[in-house]
Amino acid sequence: MNKIWIIEDDASLARLISENLTKWGYPCEAATNFDQLDKEFLSVQPQLIILDVSLPGKSGHAWCAEIRKLSKVPILFLSSHNENLDIIMALNQGGDDYLTKPFSMEILVARIQALLRRAYSYEPSGTLMEFQGAVFNLADASLSKDGRQCELTKNEFKILQLLLENKNKVVSREKIMLKLWNNDCFVDENTLTVNVNRLRRKMEQLGIDDCIETRKGLGYQLHA
Repeated sequence: MNKIWIIEDDASLARLISENLTKWGYPCEAATNFDQLDKEFLSVQPQLIILDVSLPGKSGHAWCAEIRKLSKVPILFLSSHNENLDIIMALNQGGDDYLTKPFSMEILVARIQALLRRAYSYEPSGTLMEFQGAVFNLADASLSKDGRQCELTKNEFKILQLLLENKNKVVSREKIMLKLWNNDCFVDENTLTVNVNRLRRKMEQLGIDDCIETRKGLGYQLHA
């Protein structure tokens, strides 16, 4: 599922956006700590961000720059400011799109769908990879076992794919990060660890335990 994180200090507007996007099948979460949005981002792990320009404390422009140090997740600015300078600043700080208030909910949904298509266009190859009784579907980025299924984020998808392609071999952290970088989803050392741990937890929920081993000083190894 493509989780959307709404960074909007107008609680009623954030709730309205969330309710409408949920009807379209997009799970939403609203920001709660406007002083530590970078840390909250790592906890939420959204697939798209709706970001207001005018926020308590730092501006949306400043927070966009901070988030860009962590991820290339699509960011859609939503603001009442419609001057060219504001739009240029938002895009220069790493924003992917800009929508001014008041706005049509249909237009917002269309912009979101376009951003998600560009950012998460998994090629529908139909290839299935099996290991430890589980099936990894490259067509829809899903992992399933014994009738249970979970969906993976783009980072988790690429990490598991690389480990499966090199099963029972050690894959260096540098090689994994290079693969993610080449796919427009750069992560640093700490964020890579977070993504691997999230992938492990999802696998454990399906009954796939102790599958990804950390090889200290070397990288990761998938025992398939």
